[in-house]
Amino acid sequence: MKAAPDVRHAAVLLMSLPAEEAGLVMSKLTPRQVEAVSVEIARIEHVSIEEQTQAISQFVQATPGAVAVEGGGFNRARELIQKALGDKANDTLDNVRQQIEAVPFGFLHKVDSQNLLTFIIDEHPQTIAMILSYLPPAMAAEVIAGLPQERGQTVVRRIATMGRTSPEIISEVEQGLRNSMSTALSQHFQNAGGVQAVAEILNVTDRATERALMETLTESDPELAEEIRRRMFVFEDLAKLSNKDVQTVLKNVETSQWAMALKGASEELKQVVMSNMSSRAAQLLKEEMEYLGAVRVSDVEAVQQQVVDIIRRLEDAAEITVHSDASGEQMIQ
Repeated sequence: MKAAPDVRHAAVLLMSLPAEEAGLVMSKLTPRQVEAVSVEIARIEHVSIEEQTQAISQFVQATPGAVAVEGGGFNRARELIQKALGDKANDTLDNVRQQIEAVPFGFLHKVDSQNLLTFIIDEHPQTIAMILSYLPPAMAAEVIAGLPQERGQTVVRRIATMGRTSPEIISEVEQGLRNSMSTALSQHFQNAGGVQAVAEILNVTDRATERALMETLTESDPELAEEIRRRMFVFEDLAKLSNKDVQTVLKNVETSQWAMALKGASEELKQVVMSNMSSRAAQLLKEEMEYLGAVRVSDVEAVQQQVVDIIRRLEDAAEITVHSDASGEQMIQ
């Protein structure tokens, strides 16, 4: 797409000035004007001496021996934008980059496929086919899977037989979709539900109900059940166990595991663990933790999960009680 003559003229003029002076000139423009002229600068690969002379005839006397301008490109545009807008340059830079490197419908690459589906599901199959043909294959596949079967098949056939599409039509559809999705693109969607939500719910459910639900789920989807189970009790929850249960856990976890796991633990949890050890054992544990030195977070988290798995096995064997409902459950004398 060719730029308007005045934009091209401004771009050549700015490219011919030293960066400091060009940045000063651009600082007097509006952000929209900066964006327009920057896009043109980024697109220019070479300017002939004739065009330069014509565009900046008023500067010819100040720049004798001028040569053809070769300082265009995105890096040149970025330099001028940063000098002109300072801390406010990022948004304009992003817009310029998208326009220069743009692939049709490139703005959809950051949109969740299900959100996109809700916006295009009622479009003509040919329109849907055109949009999907410009998306990453995995994303396009997710959208097609969400379409009614017959409609999805029609869209696939349209993609397979699609010929060249006029740039004007592509631009029109792209702009229309961008406008209709503008609200969605400006929002940060929060996920509701999920495995973590189930784990949090079951964490506050009475043990009998939790066990019955998990047993049923284990039969139908053992992998999901295991993922939920692992999230229901986190390593720091160890501090909530009774001293008796902590001591039971201590018997089933190696000192080397404690040394690694406690490297990333709170002081409260370290105190809970060590207070349930003998003085000698606690001292040895401290020394082993110091001996380990700096360790990777991922290694610490892996060993903490090993301890959690041991705790869950002990709970399933009824050797400890992870859920404590003493505040709400009546006691029998």
